[in-house]
Amino acid sequence: MRNERGAAARRGGILLLLPVQVALMTGLGLLITVPLAGRWPLSAEDGVNRALASHRGEPATELSEWLSLLASTQSVIGLSLLCVAALLLLPRVAWRREAAFLALSVAAQSAVFLLVTLVVERSRPDVPHLDPAPPTSSFPSGHVGAATALFGGLATIAATRLHGIRRVLAVGALALIPVAVALSRLYRGMHHPSDVLGGLLNGACTLFVVGYALLLPAHTRRHDAPRSGTARGAALPATRTPADAAIDTDTDAEGLGAGRVVVVRHPHSCDEELAERVRSVLSHRGHDDQVWTPTSADDPSGGLAARIGDTGTTLVVACGGDGTVRACAEVLAGTDIALAVVPCGTGNLLARNLRLPADPAEALDAALSGRTARIDMGRLSGDGLEPARFTVMAGAGLDAAMVRDASDRLKERVGWAAYVVSAFGHLRDPRMRLSIRLDDGAELERRARMVVIGNVGTLQGGLPLLPDARPDSGRLDMVLLDPRGAAGWLVAAGHVLFRTLPGRASTVTRTPAGAVAGGALEYFNAARIDIRFSKPQPRELDGDTVASGAHLTAEVEPGALRLCLPTPRPRVAASVSEGSAVTTAG
Repeated sequence: MRNERGAAARRGGILLLLPVQVALMTGLGLLITVPLAGRWPLSAEDGVNRALASHRGEPATELSEWLSLLASTQSVIGLSLLCVAALLLLPRVAWRREAAFLALSVAAQSAVFLLVTLVVERSRPDVPHLDPAPPTSSFPSGHVGAATALFGGLATIAATRLHGIRRVLAVGALALIPVAVALSRLYRGMHHPSDVLGGLLNGACTLFVVGYALLLPAHTRRHDAPRSGTARGAALPATRTPADAAIDTDTDAEGLGAGRVVVVRHPHSCDEELAERVRSVLSHRGHDDQVWTPTSADDPSGGLAARIGDTGTTLVVACGGDGTVRACAEVLAGTDIALAVVPCGTGNLLARNLRLPADPAEALDAALSGRTARIDMGRLSGDGLEPARFTVMAGAGLDAAMVRDASDRLKERVGWAAYVVSAFGHLRDPRMRLSIRLDDGAELERRARMVVIGNVGTLQGGLPLLPDARPDSGRLDMVLLDPRGAAGWLVAAGHVLFRTLPGRASTVTRTPAGAVAGGALEYFNAARIDIRFSKPQPRELDGDTVASGAHLTAEVEPGALRLCLPTPRPRVAASVSEGSAVTTAG
């Protein structure tokens, strides 16, 4: 295990070559602009630009315009986010490593480009320009570098994941796009030939560095896994964060007895077929005394308080999404009645964080065959907001606006991916001014686009937004998201995706100075969090929007909810370097 971690650290250490890449690209740019400017072949570059400008025609001009637009900042950001989302959502098992590789490659290329242009100053070719000239240096070409990182990254993924003729066609088509973009930038008079070559070199070097750090380990494991010394049928584990560690349990779920079971059913999420499966699972587990109650917009708990008023109820089953679970948990907080979750909503974040099976009925069966445990809940209050509890997350800003504006019709068709679509419409929302007080600490002034307070930390697709959050820690975790510009968004996305990779242990600093990803993310941890905004902001609670306001206070209620959880399964981790197997409970 120690050797495996050491090898992973060495592979990750190649990312330190990125500053070296900045220095080399800067040195090359300075050579081109001063000592070598009048020497061949650089002396012939103006002739190339003039020749292309003199032979412009309408079809070629339209094609070059389309290619330049394809490689523009807005297009690259949008396509990168869509591709990353597709890599996480479309495969049966999320391609997390590939998604992290693509996001980090695009972000790193952009960062190198910006740093180089701060030092290198090269004017544009002395020909008519078909595009507005940006204020940055002509060397290296940002369009070409971005196209190489994005489409070259996709070609790399295709080369490692596809086979046969599909691989040849995909790699060939994707690899041609950066070259076509380079020709279009020359044709439109925006760059010298050496500028586009510099962009190709910058993008290619970035792909090599990031690919070696992130993709090569996966390739090695697939081809060099030991043939002996591992448990039969063993699989490599998913990423383990503190939130994945075993939660202390207090009793067997099967020991809940033959008391009454109240089933709270969301009529839309839990259809008749699923309801029948739930009845069958409960009966199989010895729970024949079932009382079913539907939820409504006015009463998302289905009148649960009245249903459990009589003695004898030992179990409540919540059939729905996080909103239904939260409403039931609100009623059960502080009682000894256990809650079992049947995840059949849009997000199902609590179920995902507790590693329940994705199939609703299987999740219930696993929970009832396991043990019960007490988890924390958060309590939220604020201006214009009735005090309410949450089991997953609460927030303000971009995430609340995203939840508020997500299309109900789209949610029915594509599930929680509708939130991703909604988020695109809020990327340019203004930053919030806010002040934060953690427990009895001093007031902190910040700006952010989004504030998320979590009892658990993992989003859909396994993205660890709050990597240190645990539902039984007696604390709440908080993150401020404040990316600056396109590069900031890509760096923030790359940082979060990077944590999904095996062996990437949490290293987030939990202090006010704990900003990471170039300041795009900042993490905090406290039992009580008080936030005041300079003006009212949209707010959300466990995926449901609540009234906008300028004040939020979140407090943890340790061990407030008794929950049914599956029995933790052993994990088998294969050591590639040693060819041994290590089994850990969790």
